[in-house]
Amino acid sequence: MKWFSGIEFAQPGFFWLLLIIPLMVAYYWWRNSKLQGTLGMSTTKSFALAHKSQMHIFRHYSIVLRCLAFIAIIVALARPQSAMSWENETTEGIDIMIASDISGSMLSEDFKPNRLEAGKNIAIDFIKARPDDRIGLVIFSGESFTQCPLTIDHDVLINLFADIKNGMIDDGTAIGMGLATAVNRLKDSEAKSKVVILLTDGVNNTGSIPPITAAEIAKQFNIRVYTVGIGTNGSAPYPFKDQMGNTHYQMIPVDVDEKTLTQIADITGGKYFRARNNTELTQIYAQIDKMEKVKIAVTQYHKKTERYLPIAIIALILLSLEFLLSNTIFKGAIT
Repeated sequence: MKWFSGIEFAQPGFFWLLLIIPLMVAYYWWRNSKLQGTLGMSTTKSFALAHKSQMHIFRHYSIVLRCLAFIAIIVALARPQSAMSWENETTEGIDIMIASDISGSMLSEDFKPNRLEAGKNIAIDFIKARPDDRIGLVIFSGESFTQCPLTIDHDVLINLFADIKNGMIDDGTAIGMGLATAVNRLKDSEAKSKVVILLTDGVNNTGSIPPITAAEIAKQFNIRVYTVGIGTNGSAPYPFKDQMGNTHYQMIPVDVDEKTLTQIADITGGKYFRARNNTELTQIYAQIDKMEKVKIAVTQYHKKTERYLPIAIIALILLSLEFLLSNTIFKGAIT
């Protein structure tokens, strides 16, 4: 039955003709009974010595071959076709730059294990959930640089993301520089949607580009910025080591510049979020993931190939065999 896998019939109505086959068989038996004669014999003893032929087994060959040929003809008329289908998916993906603050305050442990590591882990899960998008990474502190340009190779991106740590660049919080660097990476993109996710826990205190200026530049290039202020309310435990190498904690105030982050989001058509713990940060990335979805256009293709010819040939062979047998081996036989 493997030959029939994936087979469709263009004219399945012809299968109703199979109802004729029982009529053919009934007519054959009726006609065959009318052709049988009777002969009176005083004794059948002499027939017992006659050689018994096995040819009687084949006396009904004609009706068998005709029925099989008729079935093959009906199947051929129903036009069996092999069907193949496939889909092409086309998507105008989204280009996303993640701009992450790695300043010293990101080591505060109001998030577990700290703000920086929590931000990395949750962002990595976000990246894994968007396999069709180009995503890049900018890090900033006292200055900024591109850790990974836009790429579809998310394995490389995740490895580079996992490697970031505090101290890679001079300390400080250059929010404007971080945003400007991300915008520079996106400005020439031809993607349908261009997005920056800016995560910071402080106030802009250094850098040559003010955050609002960077936001205006982003707006000119149709880049949407989602800003995320990270940090609990009040104060947070900050680790430091003494001269003996022992870790101690000092409570430092949490000072997120929500006003500036909200302005950046409003100017660019994005949205400002506040994350006070790991759960809220996870939910924020989930919200951004839902908002930044692009429709995928799926085109379906179907290819059908006619498969009736082998069956028609089988029907012809069966009819030819019936004709040859009736005019050679079984010529003159009652069938």
